[in-house]
Amino acid sequence: MYYYVYVLQSLKNEYFYIGFTTNLKKRVSDHNNGRNTSTKNRKPLKLIYFEGYLNKKDALGREKFLKSGSGMRYLKKQMRHYFML
Repeated sequence: MYYYVYVLQSLKNEYFYIGFTTNLKKRVSDHNNGRNTSTKNRKPLKLIYFEGYLNKKDALGREKFLKSGSGMRYLKKQMRHYFML
């Protein structure tokens, strides 16, 4: 089984949502179909980043890091060309 940490961006207000799942395609679809209370008012959402892990604890640790201030700085640096668009 694979574990994914992902970042969605709202096309409505550019809000970022960071999450964890074992089924990335279904999870993104769930977000865009309003089946997540945290993002249902921010649709549509675009998958802009994801990482895959073999170990659940590693993925959950990474999700926690990316939600921190240091993690957001990492993402902005990692995706600097995307943010320049």
